[in-house]
Amino acid sequence: MLVSEVMLQQTPVVRVEPVWREWLARWPTPADLAAATQADAVRAWGRLGYPRRAKRLWECAAALVERHGGDIPRGEDDLLALPGIGSYTAAAVRAFAFGERDVVLDTNVRRVIGRAWQAQPLPPAHLTRGEREHAATLVPRDAAASVAWNAGSMELGALVCTARAPRCDACVIAGDCAWLAAGSPGLDAAPRRTQAWHGTDRQVRGRIMALLRAAHAPLHVTGQAALEDIEPGQARCVPRLARHRRPGHCRRRVTRPVLPLAPVGTSALIADGHHP
Repeated sequence: MLVSEVMLQQTPVVRVEPVWREWLARWPTPADLAAATQADAVRAWGRLGYPRRAKRLWECAAALVERHGGDIPRGEDDLLALPGIGSYTAAAVRAFAFGERDVVLDTNVRRVIGRAWQAQPLPPAHLTRGEREHAATLVPRDAAASVAWNAGSMELGALVCTARAPRCDACVIAGDCAWLAAGSPGLDAAPRRTQAWHGTDRQVRGRIMALLRAAHAPLHVTGQAALEDIEPGQARCVPRLARHRRPGHCRRRVTRPVLPLAPVGTSALIADGHHP
């Protein structure tokens, strides 16, 4: 449950499922994952995106073994104290793994609540305290009913009350939806949230991460075909990523585009005092 919730953050189910199955087959318990290396975890993450989450899961597994005997705690404070576990993941684990009453607020649930109760086409970019407090008044007090409410609202937002093409004719709460009653305003005017890829640091890091995952021997990234479409301005970091002895280690200090790799574990950079 904990692995799936972390993997599903900002990533569609269709991409998560094969990686999730591979992870559980390889590391069925927190103790199994904790016994692996950080580089193993990041490599097994593949192209799922946001590889820092793999590092956090590995750290979380170690913390579970150390603090809780390898079991996942059900208390909110204990969950929030684990590496990489925020309020959403803690609430989801409590609700769906342990059947506890909690308020699970992902983007889908926030969209359903915003439309049905407040006539808002899309939720704000960041979760607000007011949203959380309002949602808490909607979730049933009974634990079992609250779990069903959380699961149902997530499914409603994911499958029916979608961001750009809501299927209001199939919505079970259409008759009580404030946004629909108001004529579904604001959807066309709402800005589309897109993230550029080509020309960004993320593109460079992604390419180098792919090279590292596939490497089982010392690796020179300069001249790699996988980096041929990197723009000259982006490639200023590549010559300094001169030699990788094995996944997880690099001899040279690099400039900004690759430096964020350091925390994720696949490229633990060792500064040699050389600066551009």
